[in-house]
This record gives sequence, structure tokens and C-alpha cells, in this order.
Amino acid sequence: MIKKTYGTPSGTIHYWISDNINRNDISLIFLPGLTADHRLFDKQIVFFEKKYHVLVWDAPGHAASWPFELNFTLMDKARWLNEILVKEGISKPVIIGQSMGGYVGQVYSQLYPDKLNGFVSIDSAPLQRKYVTGLEIWLLKRMEPLYRYYPWGLLLKSGTNGVSTTKYGRTLMHNMMTVYNGDQKRYAALSGHGFKMLAEAMEANLPYDIKCPALLICGEKDHAGSCIRYNKAWHKCTGIPIEWIKNAGHNSNTDEPDIVNALIERLITQVSSQMTAESQ
Repeated sequence: MIKKTYGTPSGTIHYWISDNINRNDISLIFLPGLTADHRLFDKQIVFFEKKYHVLVWDAPGHAASWPFELNFTLMDKARWLNEILVKEGISKPVIIGQSMGGYVGQVYSQLYPDKLNGFVSIDSAPLQRKYVTGLEIWLLKRMEPLYRYYPWGLLLKSGTNGVSTTKYGRTLMHNMMTVYNGDQKRYAALSGHGFKMLAEAMEANLPYDIKCPALLICGEKDHAGSCIRYNKAWHKCTGIPIEWIKNAGHNSNTDEPDIVNALIERLITQVSSQMTAESQ
């Protein structure tokens, strides 16, 4: 994996990309969730990097992609992602987004419906306004003070134990959170901004349709917000297939990487078959 950067008006995005696979073929784009970084997908990168062209980033404002002005929207993130893909000559992206990364994938589909070849949501949720209540949106816009004044030690503990059920997953999340040790103000601002722009994207009341082969993945023990409820409704309303991962939490790709990797590969096979059929 080669580390690269991409400059934006708000800051510089750092990302990692493989350079040994034909970029005219399917590329896997891994997008971590809020406050996590590229290491969230270590188990996926190791599994897929010898088979496919892969890219993973530290999202704007996260880890290496700092300093960064927190003045951007989900639309901005999707546009910057597209600019990176264009820069790298990636024409057949399959987006695999965990939590906030899944929201970015949906916005990307909204902006570039003809560019997205496949989509995997890992413990994320739908962006459509109809799935959330007014109270939920109101709360999303007011999360920063909670993260700023909550004792850091307790926040670190709940932030690691609350998203994973395994030693590996919890240790990894702990390590990603310790990037913000000594700067809880930054962590709170990053978290608060993330939830606020999520609420604003929901309020935009756009279709956010997924028109390519897609798969929803959710841990059976995902207790982050109402993720399980959202995924049940998402599947029911859209018919997008869903896979429930036994004994996995919000970061199900770290709790059960072998199962999640196999599911991603199954989706890739579906994408490849569709591309072949369309070319004939």
C-alpha cells in the first residue's frame, strides 16, 4: 500500500492505495466510520489487496488527515472522494463503508449514480429522512458538548467496549481513539461535526437511492444508536439484501473479519457478473 495525499480547500486528505492491480478493473474503496481511521479495515486490506485494487482513507479531520477545517458537508466528502478516484484513474469503484463511511457512500451514489458499481454498508444506516424522527435529528445536532465534557477515561472505555465484542476489535478501536489523547476538544469537535452534517444530509430529504448491486451488513450486537432498527427498516423498504453477523458489534468487520470478507467477495462476484452481462 502506497500512502498519498489530496489537497482540498479545508485541508489535506491522506489515503493509502495499492499500485499493483489494473485500475480498469473493480476497485474496492474502504471508508471508515466517525473517529476511526484506515486501520479499521486492516483485516480487509490484507485479504483483498492481492486480489483487487484497493483504497482506504483517513477521512477529513481524522488521524493523519489533520489539521482540517471542520466546515465541510457530507456532499463535500463525497465530491473529494470522487476527485481522488478520478486522480487515481479509478473508474469501477465498489464502496465499502462502515458507519459514517456508509453515509458517504450513499451521498456518492446520489451525486454519481452512474459511477458506483457496488455498495456494501457495514453497520451504517439509511440517509433518507423518513427513517429518523425529528427528535433524533435535533439530538444529532447537539452532540459536541456531550463528548467535550464527558470524562475522557470513561469515553475511551465506552467508545471501545461499545463498538466491538472481541479483544482485537476493542484493542484496535482503543488505539484509534488514543490518537486524540490530550485533545478531547478536538475529538468532541470532530464527533459533533460528524453528527451535525449527518443530520443536515438527512434534512436535505434527497432520495439517496442505491442503483447498483448492494449489501447491508450489521452485527447482531450492534448497540450504536438505533442501528439494528434502521437496518431492518432499510432492508424492508428497499429490498437490499441484509446479513446479520452473529456475536458482532458495531464494528462487525473487526469482530468477524472472515465472515465479512466472504460477504464482500460475494458482492464483488455479483458486480463482476453484472458488468460482464452489460458489456455483451
